[in-house]
Amino acid sequence: MPTDGDADRGKNGEVTANHPSPENTVPARIDREALQAKYRSEREKRLRPDGNDQYIEPTGPFAHFLDDCYAEPIDRAPVFDEVTIVVIGGGFSGLVTGSNLKQAGVTDVRIIEGGGDVGGAWYWNRYPGAMCDTAAMIYLPLLEETGHMPTRKYAFAPEIFGHARRIANHFGLYEKALFSTEVTDLTWDETSARWIVQTDRGDQIRARFVALGTGPLHRPKLPGIPGIETFARHCFHTSRWDYDYTGGGPDGARMDRLGDKRLGIIGTGATAVQCIPHLARAAQELTVFQRTPSSIDVRNNRPIDPEFFATLEKGWQQKWLMNFAVLQTGGFADEDLVQDGWTDIAQRIRDRVVDEIGQTGAPFGPEEFRRAYEESDDEKMTEIRARVDTIVEDRDTAEGMVPPTLQAAVFSRRVPPGLQRARRPSGRYRRPRGRGHGRDRRLGRRGALRARLPNLRLRFRGRH
Repeated sequence: MPTDGDADRGKNGEVTANHPSPENTVPARIDREALQAKYRSEREKRLRPDGNDQYIEPTGPFAHFLDDCYAEPIDRAPVFDEVTIVVIGGGFSGLVTGSNLKQAGVTDVRIIEGGGDVGGAWYWNRYPGAMCDTAAMIYLPLLEETGHMPTRKYAFAPEIFGHARRIANHFGLYEKALFSTEVTDLTWDETSARWIVQTDRGDQIRARFVALGTGPLHRPKLPGIPGIETFARHCFHTSRWDYDYTGGGPDGARMDRLGDKRLGIIGTGATAVQCIPHLARAAQELTVFQRTPSSIDVRNNRPIDPEFFATLEKGWQQKWLMNFAVLQTGGFADEDLVQDGWTDIAQRIRDRVVDEIGQTGAPFGPEEFRRAYEESDDEKMTEIRARVDTIVEDRDTAEGMVPPTLQAAVFSRRVPPGLQRARRPSGRYRRPRGRGHGRDRRLGRRGALRARLPNLRLRFRGRH
């Protein structure tokens, strides 16, 4: 998760991501055997015999975690009609499908979406600090068609959600859309050659075609902590952020109702690290329960230059998308248009493969690729780990924040610069040793980072 920092600027003011910034200098020698041993050790921590069964489904007493806190379902009569195509899901997959159909002349496109609006994951995930770690110029679809210029290289959630609505408005996809509605049954009627689509609102819609634009990122995943069923205080999932309780809003306004609250947040994945700086600033006390430290890289976010954007010629977005895909898959291009962490690691791997083949004359094969991949990953992760030492002053604290995994295992989070300010909370941190949560308030083997305001410094209690 890159944070803002200094780096070389390339063409059009973008970061030249192919070269490490000064604070990410690679040590002269990487002890790969020690790294592999560390990876194996950390892997053992993450493996559990219960697999996905360690999580609790949001059903029964936990069904309220699925409630839509952003919109009340509109009272309407069931729909009985026929359309050319039903698109299930109103995220970007459904919106791009619907918009392409509209452009092709198909007018009766019906989107059925469980949320109260389009947007998919970006409708549900409105937690403070939410953003995308893929450059907006290639992540946001249909920019040319809608005439939208992204505000920054990496867009925040409100802009992404707003763009989803822009697409729906631009292509008239709201006209037949059914919101706060879930499909419960799909049946193929051989006689009429039509799909029969039924929903939880009593709808029965006949369609020649059905397109699935569904995904997993709208559904809360609950930790199977013993005692969670009896926890009596206020609790919500980040994908259903309760701003009525916290104050503030998705636009970054301060959460002014948390000043007297002691909060806990479980996990240090991308969602957590985006929330944590905002929560640390707002709460009386914040406890972060962590098993595996996240990979933190320089983000280098910046506004998109309107003058540069105005010079882009027709077809520019497809050109950028193709450029990104070519570099991501080991190809060559005259320039790296996107210039981010994804293209950086891909080009490191590619260049190592080319160098080895050129030097040894060996044919390209799985073993050559594996070696280039591992060496490139070791190099990149060593840069990221070294960066911790330049930011966190306390040695024990720094050791506990070093990501002990491959980059591909955790990816590099892209978070706002507030994370660097939140790196200095006072409190206690114990490295995790076990595979799960315990009932004990201290979470037994799990370990916790306790962040107190206003003096944001990190300290360790004991060894880990």
